[in-house]
Amino acid sequence: MSKITRRQFVKGAAVLGGASAFGFPNIVRAQGLNEKLQVGFVAVGGQAGSHTGTCHGRALQCVGFADVDKNQWRGVHGKEGWEEAPGYTDWRKLFENHGDELDVVFVSTPDHTHFAPTMTAVSMGIHCYTEKPLTWSVREAQLLTAAYAKNSTVVTQMGNQGHAGKGWRKAYDYVKAGAIGDVLEFHTWTNRPIWPQGGNRPDYTSPIPDTMDWDAWVGPAPMRPYAGRRDGRGGRGPYHTFNWRGYVDFGSGALGDMACHTTDGIYAIMNPGYAATVEPLIMTGPVGDQFPSGMVAKSTYRATADRPGFTTFWYEGKDENGKPYMPETPEELKVDGLSLPGTGNLVVGTEGKMLVNGDYWNSTELIPKAKREEFGEPKQLLEPSPGHHQEFFMACAGEKPREFSQSNFSYSGPMTANIQLGNLCARAGKKIELNEAGEITNDPKINEMASREPREGWGPLVTKV
Repeated sequence: MSKITRRQFVKGAAVLGGASAFGFPNIVRAQGLNEKLQVGFVAVGGQAGSHTGTCHGRALQCVGFADVDKNQWRGVHGKEGWEEAPGYTDWRKLFENHGDELDVVFVSTPDHTHFAPTMTAVSMGIHCYTEKPLTWSVREAQLLTAAYAKNSTVVTQMGNQGHAGKGWRKAYDYVKAGAIGDVLEFHTWTNRPIWPQGGNRPDYTSPIPDTMDWDAWVGPAPMRPYAGRRDGRGGRGPYHTFNWRGYVDFGSGALGDMACHTTDGIYAIMNPGYAATVEPLIMTGPVGDQFPSGMVAKSTYRATADRPGFTTFWYEGKDENGKPYMPETPEELKVDGLSLPGTGNLVVGTEGKMLVNGDYWNSTELIPKAKREEFGEPKQLLEPSPGHHQEFFMACAGEKPREFSQSNFSYSGPMTANIQLGNLCARAGKKIELNEAGEITNDPKINEMASREPREGWGPLVTKV
């Protein structure tokens, strides 16, 4: 009899028997296989806590995890029933030692280390949930999109939790109802960065803590010396645990942190494909070791058979005088005595405007109030989500098709690639032009900046594209 892994058997049982992720039918139990989805984690501290907590609450079994900082291991070992789960500082060991056991992997590392474990999981047939932004580079996002298409049994999700919310769905309803006519512009602004940007790398080094695997933390990026806090105390240093976001080698700046949330509705409503052009309109300085402290970027998108072309504007950070970059308050708000919120979207159409409040499309309204009252509530066109994690788990269990996990890589891959084009045009310091396949056409040298050869040994263990 041919050998079959537990993961292969569970997938087959889910398809044939409509099995629940948390109580497989008797055929599974008869084989002596574990009744629960078996999960692994690449990072267990910080944002990963929302995933370890959710999985533990659903009684999934943790078969192993990796986190470069052993101080974070309590995120698994502090949970009842998971105390004996094997831990590693190197994510590669998780796959090498437990690849045949894993049904699901959650990747919640810094941006620069998303791609390799995610590609490994997808290529090995392991369902994968990866935090936003899906990848550090444009090319990595394109490769994961292709891998998702190639590996047709794998369920995926990117962690832009607002995609499961009501806000962008209501905006979709307004747009499809013609409430603002044809969409011409999206203006999106954020209060990020809330970490250092516009500076250089530390001018000092620090001893690597005994609990830290710095080689694994740097991963595919060029190696550099470790630096902790200058005063030698614990907490956030220049890189670990939070301030890495501002460094080009490791993070994606404000765009990578928030655009997968704040621009999500644009991609969900407009289905835009790749941008035609992306350009930095304003930067407080050139991109060095860190991204600049403020930027305004413009992207244009092609017309389709269903809609005209449109333009997006992204605003982040502050100018040299400390004034936040954001659009001017429209007259449609001023007549009601209102101003723009701290973060959000202003949607401009041929016949009106719409305001989106908050980072996650928290609420959506026509402006001014008189227009909103005249138009009324739009007809609800889309099915509500049962929840961002729930979508993913239902698809993993075979209760729903894999596309039910709605921020899957066929959606979130191209979105991430477009978002990273904003950082790429900033790094290039010039306008980028692209064809419909997402290839840069106006300067071949920029294509070289759209990807990065990983440091030796730190690429994916398996690649099936």
